[in-house]
Amino acid sequence: MLESRIPAGPLADKWDNHKFSIDLVNPANKRKFEIIVVGTGLAGASAAATLGELGYKVKAFTFHDSPRRAHSISAQGGINAAKNYPNDGDSIFRLFYDTIKGGDYRSREANVYRLAQVSNEIIDQCAAQGVPFAREYGGQLANRSFGGAQVSRTFYARGQTGQQLLLGAYQALARQISLGKVEMHTRTEMLDVVVHEGKAVGIVTRNLLTGAIESHSAHAVVLATGGYGNVYYLSTNAMNSNVTAAWRAHRRGAFFANPCFTQIHPTCIPSSDEFQSKLTLMSESLRNDGRIWVPVKAGDDRPPGQIPEAERDYYLERKYPAFGNLVPRDVASRNAKIQIDREKGVGPLKNGVYLDFADAIGRLGRDTIAERYGNLFDIYHRITDENPYEVPMRIYPAVHYTMGGLWVDYNLMTNVPGLYALGEANFSDHGANRLGASALMQGLADGYFVLPYTIGDYLAESLGDPPLPIDNPAFVETRAEVENRIAHLMGINGSRTVDYFHRELGKIMWDQCGMARNQSGLEKALSEIPALKAEFYADVRVPGRADGLNQSLEKAGRVADFFELGELMCRDALHRSESAGGHFREESQTPEGEALRKDDEFSYVSAWEYSESDAILHKEELEFENVQLTQRSYK
Repeated sequence: MLESRIPAGPLADKWDNHKFSIDLVNPANKRKFEIIVVGTGLAGASAAATLGELGYKVKAFTFHDSPRRAHSISAQGGINAAKNYPNDGDSIFRLFYDTIKGGDYRSREANVYRLAQVSNEIIDQCAAQGVPFAREYGGQLANRSFGGAQVSRTFYARGQTGQQLLLGAYQALARQISLGKVEMHTRTEMLDVVVHEGKAVGIVTRNLLTGAIESHSAHAVVLATGGYGNVYYLSTNAMNSNVTAAWRAHRRGAFFANPCFTQIHPTCIPSSDEFQSKLTLMSESLRNDGRIWVPVKAGDDRPPGQIPEAERDYYLERKYPAFGNLVPRDVASRNAKIQIDREKGVGPLKNGVYLDFADAIGRLGRDTIAERYGNLFDIYHRITDENPYEVPMRIYPAVHYTMGGLWVDYNLMTNVPGLYALGEANFSDHGANRLGASALMQGLADGYFVLPYTIGDYLAESLGDPPLPIDNPAFVETRAEVENRIAHLMGINGSRTVDYFHRELGKIMWDQCGMARNQSGLEKALSEIPALKAEFYADVRVPGRADGLNQSLEKAGRVADFFELGELMCRDALHRSESAGGHFREESQTPEGEALRKDDEFSYVSAWEYSESDAILHKEELEFENVQLTQRSYK
């Protein structure tokens, strides 16, 4: 049931050989196929634009008022590629190796190597589109360092790289819209996938302005709908980010892989009270020049400027001399938690550690630091009313990215034929921990350079077949189920808001399935979540009407899916009784407190099949022919 379709042959030749061996659709016949793309972030916008350029008829859907508002716009620090402009020893293989190692050896070799291969093409594509990457004095594109690597391979546009890359993809998409190749549906949310005779044939949507439920058919459906970090309520994700598209596909038969692999970002602004609705990310790029420290003495309340050097603990530099402050995100996050647990936290709520730029400003000058990070410093200043040029930033880890997602094969197709998943919506490239600046790389690789090749292999077999009519029973039944779910939520008429239940679910997930997990906590969560879910369906209140703008109804549907996802995440975390990357089981750690894998037991992808009772586990065994599995060390 899990045919990964990894090509045979040497690692470096797999992708080129695969492109030659798969079926193609010739240019004239591409006009005969219709493709649905859900989501218009980097993965979705680049895929829709490229498919339209190739000649396919594309329908693109976003619940935003413009594709430019996709959450990809929030990415700050940069995008990785193996161009080796700094001449510091980088290569495609080194990028591949760093990504495999950073993911704690829980990702496919073939997928990761392909990602490293096409990374260079991404930079060329985006530079040609006019993306304003930072440049050196001589005009060459600049690079900076990021966590988990000892070379400088991250291309960037100050602290707004995601925004600039998305504008480049959006321009390409807008061109196809103007040419009539892409039909754009804004303020439209996908609420279900339509499956007919085992194949994905369309989607059912809700117009967020009018409430109209509509059906759309196509030869293939592409989901590029991002990750599910908002299951924790507090995260760095945009508040509308959700799992519904992927979860509805899961309920229709698509396997959900590695759901417990959640990334905690170490560089976020600490929460200021328990009613805060989201957290703000400070780019990992700041760790290039900022030094992370806490007071040596627990409970030290002095302002940072009054704590002398001898009484500061630069704990990452002390513990990991080879990488220092640029250890991977999971390592940096866990170590921050250790310091807080030892009552060395700083700030009003004692829930942060310092990220200090005094040394860098003294060495490089304020103007240089402002040139590199000025907009990030401005964001921090506006939120905290603290000037990071004068006092250290306060940071603490927060939920950021999810490495789990829909299971896909080498072609990025789920186990449901005709249903594809791109970017953060799939599981394929990052294993148990994503290295910084690799999310933008994967999204654009999938959209620009992988899916446009591989989707033809599926479509070629149905040449001449029209899309399934929307009056087919498969569409009628799916639409009726969507309408019934909406009516059910509107009819509960309870006493508590949707946000109340979402916040309570988030507390359970953070406490029991957050930065550290253990058996008793996960078992506790698996009893608490169903109870909270039952209370939700008995007492949630969704005001307003279904036939118009109703943001409470939108949130209610998404939170309902988060309940089911949260259960699966905890079940997956309980099953995987090893520590790997961002999944840290307290029962499985080295004497030094580092994550301890169990390669003989868990060198596989956990792919879960939906069941009304207990989810069914399928395993894709991971084979490593080009790297040696070792205990990760950044010392």
